[in-house]
Amino acid sequence: MAMTFPPAADAQSTTDLTPSQDSSAIRRMADNILTEGKAYINLKTLCKGAPARLSGSANAAKGVELVRQMLIDAGADTVYLQPCLVPHWVRGEKEEADLTVAGGKKILLNACALGNSIGTAPGGVSAPVIEVRSFDELDRLGKKVIAGKIVFFDYPMKQTFVNTFQAYSDAVVYRVQGPSKAARYGAVGVVIRSLSTIPSDFPHTGTTVYDSTLPKIPALALSTNDADKLSNYLRMRMVTRLHIKTGCKMLPDVPSFNVIGELRGSQHPEEIVTVGGHLDSWDLAEGAQDDGAGVVQSIEVIRALKASGITPLRTVRAVLFMNEENGERGGTAYADSAAKDGNQYIFGLESDNGGFTPRGFSIHATREQFVHFTAWRQLFEPYGVYQWQIGGAGADVEPLIGVKSVVGELVPDSQRYFDYHHAANDLFEAVNRRELLLGAVNMTALIYLVSTYGI
Repeated sequence: MAMTFPPAADAQSTTDLTPSQDSSAIRRMADNILTEGKAYINLKTLCKGAPARLSGSANAAKGVELVRQMLIDAGADTVYLQPCLVPHWVRGEKEEADLTVAGGKKILLNACALGNSIGTAPGGVSAPVIEVRSFDELDRLGKKVIAGKIVFFDYPMKQTFVNTFQAYSDAVVYRVQGPSKAARYGAVGVVIRSLSTIPSDFPHTGTTVYDSTLPKIPALALSTNDADKLSNYLRMRMVTRLHIKTGCKMLPDVPSFNVIGELRGSQHPEEIVTVGGHLDSWDLAEGAQDDGAGVVQSIEVIRALKASGITPLRTVRAVLFMNEENGERGGTAYADSAAKDGNQYIFGLESDNGGFTPRGFSIHATREQFVHFTAWRQLFEPYGVYQWQIGGAGADVEPLIGVKSVVGELVPDSQRYFDYHHAANDLFEAVNRRELLLGAVNMTALIYLVSTYGI
């Protein structure tokens, strides 16, 4: 079936490719990735050589050097570091959380501090606990009930959302805003139900954001199993006190880097096509799904283009962003540079949804721009991608909207992502090689098409 490509002002003058030739080029790159791809090997090197790459940490610095070398080995024409100043939060000693129930029995709970949380006093905080299922309920209870207590935000990710990222978006406000909202009414601490769709003993961390006008109180996440346990004991009126103890603190900002590797465009080098993932991860595990997968897939785009003998017409730039997790400083630094360097940033693609089977792409674009992408849909169907939607983009490339760039993200299958997200089981062994490489295939195909035809 013949395909018709959307008109591009320079398409005829810059390339003589036809849809069948594009299909052949993509097949050549796909075959290379699926048989000779380095993404899985690179992921193991990154996860085992620099696990727990939280911004400001020694392992984040190790990660910078590891992926810099990976981009050199992939054949990038130029590899360089882009400075950015990042937050430096440290978790400290292992957190403690335990219940005292009727009869004086103590029950240990699996818990972890939320990112950017303050620590407790050396002996921790021990107080009555009150379960709250919404901010509306918190407001109704008010200071009279909340003051002096630890608030337990028991808001599960909704199982009725088939797309688990919708469930995450619905529930994440309790992690981000909950501590400050509880502090407004005099709470002395907060625990939340981990943001996960499965019963699990692993607590899931993630950023909390304090309101600067309110007191800062310590905040932790409980595993979903222990959140159920706490809720059940509260329902039976058996809980007398909850004790929490953390040693986390925020240190002064430290210098760090985005890592950038590019293939210079042969005809339009000033037009930049960006592909990336974020190099930092939370400190509980290896950061394999979040977001080592996106990092090595982006490096693979450079390697596959080079290995397939394709010189892009527009500059293709892989950017491995620092500090997506608790500040987004790397994405901001990249966009700030883009606003000043005189180049034209036409597209930014991020992979930050795990290394699972690719299903589609989400593109932040106008309807007119989106037509360019949907006209290519048949080229992706042999590789399992059928879904094209106007919508969101990766957090690190979103700032490029300010320089009039179209931005987007790879959309893999979402069902297992929140089994691992921000938890201690986010390990290299949880990533399937075949799924990871298929994601790289589709990313490479899209970057190839945009670098050839523009938008």
